[in-house]
This record gives sequence, C-alpha cells and structure tokens, in this order.
Amino acid sequence: MEIRSPLAAQKYAASRPATEPSSGAGEAALGVARDFASTLQEAEATAKAAMVGNADPHALVQALAQTELAVEAAVTVRDKVVEAYQEILRMPV
Repeated sequence: MEIRSPLAAQKYAASRPATEPSSGAGEAALGVARDFASTLQEAEATAKAAMVGNADPHALVQALAQTELAVEAAVTVRDKVVEAYQEILRMPV
C-alpha cells in the first residue's frame, strides 16, 4: 500500500484547525480577569470613600458583597483548574 505524501499533508492541514484552541476562549478568560480586577478596584474605592465619610454604608455593604462573590468565584475556578491538572498528571502515559 502506497501513501502519497502530498495527499497525507493535505489531510493533515485540513484537520489541523479542528485541534487548535479557539482564540475566543483566551479572550473570554481575559475579559473575566478584567471584570474581576475592576470589581476589586471599585470595592476598594468605595471602602476608602466610606472611611472618610463620603459613601453611605449601604454602598459599602453592596461593594463588599460583590467582592466576596467575585473572590469565591475566582477560588472555585482556581480549584477546578488545579483539580483538572492533577487529573491529567494521574493519567497513564
């Protein structure tokens, strides 16, 4: 059985994009990281304003709740990533 190398190269080139990661996933993760950072910055600014008396207590409580939710979500994602990495390490080669 003879395999023609140009045909094999064409088939490989045609199937290669299916295995490459999509650029949208990286951009989505970057957007989530930016949202997380902006949430923390807004909460910090609200806390500073509350310390000097320029913000009402309701805004401070709301900012702290949003920050707590964002941190819990980040920790959950981190735990899932570590768990997936450990699962990959346990796979037989």
